[in-house]
Amino acid sequence: MQNSPKDLRNKILGRKGETLTCKYLKRHGYKILRRNYTTPFGEADIVAQSRDGYICFVEVKTRETDAFGLPAEAVTREKQRRYRMIANFYCRTEGRELAVRFDVASVLGGDLEYYENAFI
Repeated sequence: MQNSPKDLRNKILGRKGETLTCKYLKRHGYKILRRNYTTPFGEADIVAQSRDGYICFVEVKTRETDAFGLPAEAVTREKQRRYRMIANFYCRTEGRELAVRFDVASVLGGDLEYYENAFI
């Protein structure tokens, strides 16, 4: 099935938000481990390692306007639950226990706000 023009526009917008977030993370000393990390439980936009050793699972929400609310507000309880399962899968795949953190990057009109420990 072919994507609609709106779906394609949203995908491009999302990729821009992810790229902006990766640049931000690198400037702040993070190492990007994975982008679009896909598991049986869903996809993590970015997996990065912070300077202090945390493995950060970053959900990037990108919007052009706040007409439907702020991007970070779209990280629902269900999305949080899936991210916890994704992190668990990642740790099992690595074969060891890791210090993990869940962050959210909120991109609105090209401006990024980054929330460490956005949820547990």
